[in-house]
Parts: sequence; structure tokens; C-alpha cells
Amino acid sequence: MGYGLKSSSSVPTGDARESIVALERAHESAITDRVFQSGVRQLVQDSWQRSLSLRLDPSSVAPERALTDGELRDLRNQHPLAAVLPVVHNLLIRHATDAELIVAIGDESGRLLWIDGDRVLRRRVEEMLFVEGADWSESRVGTSAPGTALALDRGIQIWRAEHFNTLAHPWSCTAVPIHDPDTGKILGVIDITGGDQAVAPQTLPLVEAAVAAMEAELRIQRLDRPADSPLAQRSRASMSVSVPRLVPAGLSVLGTDHGQLHCASSTVDASPRHTEILTLLAWHREGLSADRLASFLSDQDTAVETLRAEMVRVRKVLALLDSPIMITSRPYRLESKLELDAQRVLAFLERGAHRVALGAYRGAVLPGSSAPGIVEIRQEVSSRLREALLADASVDLLLSYARTEEATWDTEVWRACQELLPARSPKRAMVVAHLARIEDEIGGHCNILQRSRS
Repeated sequence: MGYGLKSSSSVPTGDARESIVALERAHESAITDRVFQSGVRQLVQDSWQRSLSLRLDPSSVAPERALTDGELRDLRNQHPLAAVLPVVHNLLIRHATDAELIVAIGDESGRLLWIDGDRVLRRRVEEMLFVEGADWSESRVGTSAPGTALALDRGIQIWRAEHFNTLAHPWSCTAVPIHDPDTGKILGVIDITGGDQAVAPQTLPLVEAAVAAMEAELRIQRLDRPADSPLAQRSRASMSVSVPRLVPAGLSVLGTDHGQLHCASSTVDASPRHTEILTLLAWHREGLSADRLASFLSDQDTAVETLRAEMVRVRKVLALLDSPIMITSRPYRLESKLELDAQRVLAFLERGAHRVALGAYRGAVLPGSSAPGIVEIRQEVSSRLREALLADASVDLLLSYARTEEATWDTEVWRACQELLPARSPKRAMVVAHLARIEDEIGGHCNILQRSRS
């Protein structure tokens, strides 16, 4: 973040406190004397200059016509992001409430449509008119995470006195624009506001991952929508006036054996065998020889003989997509990228977005498949998710994972939850009871085995 801010604590100490003073002086110099001091990030300086050119008042929020409850309700109901609010709640809002943060979602112009999170903090930020219905575009309030993120079309973090308006100086925020998954057009922005923890190093990748999940959910909902529905017609109309952006085709393989291919506005169901083949080729981007692909699919010696005929049928399935995907031979390789939902989970983990990764994990990779290559991928995805959560997840997130079908009987996961929970937590009794149940079930199973052998 610059200025020596090294802690995510909401009460800076040491050099962080000195950095706050230095930044406030730099802000005063820029506002009062139009002199920009060294040490201020260039993107902040540029935003301050834009704010000054608009002659915004840095000591008050510019007045605006208030929205009636009905007008705000209409804006919300008509906005495409209303359809993905459950994703935001599952991935960000529950976490924000625990961390004393708030989450705001604005439209493409910067008007805040939804705010949720810590109730005390929500009341406090009302003093600077950070409320539902307010316009927080850069042209209205100057430098802020939501407004400047929209102006630059990129995720950013704004720390304390980097805000143009002095009313916002006690706060820090992280914001990321949200794009239409088909056209690339900006749909809105999502923002996390609070103390210095709002600009902790892990916050920006967390919000970016949540945005990726929102965009993916929008794409899935459009594929499931009837072609003659009003929403589908409105979606097609918006696409017709926008320049499409290249979005890789995707394949859903988590928690299902019948994969679903999706590309642009088309979706194609794939058989279990075709899904296995495409999953292996998407996972091994360098390509696979016929022998190796056959060994990944089956341990039978005759597998190679049937593989060529199967590949002909797979190519016919891929040809049904809006943007057909070609498979080369010798080795078998996908010519264009096919993104697995399982790979997105791993990408979220690598960015430290564990909550988003768990939210995107809908179950094991092709759970009914016994193909050796699929079993290997399934185990890798499952184990990497498990290890990441055990190593670095909050207790609430670890409990959410423990309740999944995959971890229901995982003693190590439940014991980790027990160790992380405070002694007086009401959830502790539930965890202890579940551990006892696991031990009873395991003990009973062992007794049955012993009796069957005797």
C-alpha cells in the first residue's frame, strides 16, 4: 500500500502511524496548494488531479437528488447483478460481518445499490453518506475505491487519506469492477470498506476471486435461461451493441458425471466418457499420446483400439459449440483453452481466496468415474483444497468444509475445528458430538469386520 503500511490492524502503530500523518500532509498540500509531494502513489495523484479539475469540495459530499424507496427498489430489480447476490453473501458478506467490514455493490455509474455487513460500521459510514442509493462515482466524491475502480476499470485499494474527501479519511477500501461475462461491458463494482483490514494484502485477491465467481454464475444462469424469456432477450440485446470479449470455453465437472460444455451463448451436455476425455485433455494442456490417454481412461489393453472411434464422436460434440474447439492428433491436444471448474477452484486457492474456492467447489471431480487419470485429478483437487483449508482457513470456513459430504467423516478436519473454536463457543458441543459419532461409527465397523473374520 505504500507509506510504510505493513499491518492489517485497524489501529496502526509505529511507522504506520507516521505514514498516516505523512499522507494527510500530502493530501493537504495537494488540495490547498496544488503541490503533489513524493511518496503518493501515481494512481492516487492522478485521481486527485481529476477530482480537483471537477472542483469537488474535499470537506463534504456533493449534494444529490435522493432516491425514493420505490426508485431504489426498481434500480435493484432491473439490475443484472441482483441475480448473483447469493454468491456475494456466501463468499464475502458473512466473512465481512465477522471481520467488522461492510460490502457494497454499485452499478456501472457508481451508485450504491446494496450494502451489507457489520451493522455498527454501516451506521458509522452513514456520516459520509455511504448509503444505499448514494452516488459514489469519482465525479461525485473524488478518489475512492468504488469510484476510481470504475474510472480505471481495474481493482484498486484506497487507504485512509488517499481518499479525496476528508470525511472518508478514517476508512480504507478495496473495490473491483464486475464485467458482463459475454461482452466485457462493466456491470458494476463491488467494494469492501472498513479499517485498515479492508486493504490487507489478501483482500484484493479475495474480492477479485468473488467477482470471477459472480461472472461465472451470470454465465451459467444465462445458459440455463429459456431462449424466449424476457431476460434472455434483454441479454441478447445488450450483447448486440457491445464488442464481445474472448471468454474461454468451460467444462463443468465438479459434483457431476455428465459434464456440461459452455461457450458464449451455447451449452452442450457431454456423456460420462466424453467428459472424462475432455477433462484429461483440459488438465494436460501439453497433449497426450494415444497410449497415455488410453491408460488414463482404462487399464484394459484394448482401450487404444476403441479410443480413435470415441475421439471422432467427441469432435462432433465440440462442433456443436458457438466457437467449435478442435482436437489435434499425435498427440491428442485441445487447440484452444477449455477451462475446468475444478481448475478455477485451484486458481482461487493459489490466490489465497479460500472462501471463494470452497464456494466454487460443488463436489468431487466426476465422482462416479473410475478412470485412473480422473481418479488422480479428483484426488489432487480434493487434497489441495483440504490441505489449504486446514493450513490457513478461519474456523467458520473450516466448519463449512467439515459439513460437506467429502469431509463428514474426516476426523482430522473436525479435530482442527475443535482446536480453533473458543472454549465457550456454542458450536464446540456440536463438534465434540460429531467426533464422538465418527469414533462410534469407526469402532462399530471394526467390530463387524472382526466378527466376520472369526
